[in-house]
Amino acid sequence: MGDEPLAIEIGPAPETGEGPHRVWCRLCGRPLTGAESRRTGLGPACDAKLHPPGPDIRTRRHEVAQDTLPGL
Repeated sequence: MGDEPLAIEIGPAPETGEGPHRVWCRLCGRPLTGAESRRTGLGPACDAKLHPPGPDIRTRRHEVAQDTLPGL
């Protein structure tokens, strides 16, 4: 993961000249602190809004009441 290109450029802070500058979420504007969030440019909550998990097909299964077969 360390070799992946960044979605945004992270360089030194313009005020101090040392250390990384703040990176802001592209959707809500809050500052990002995590490495993965800084790499994608989205915070965890905003990323979950844009990329929701797939449906859980196990919740759609249910038992069906059936009559017994004649002769058994």
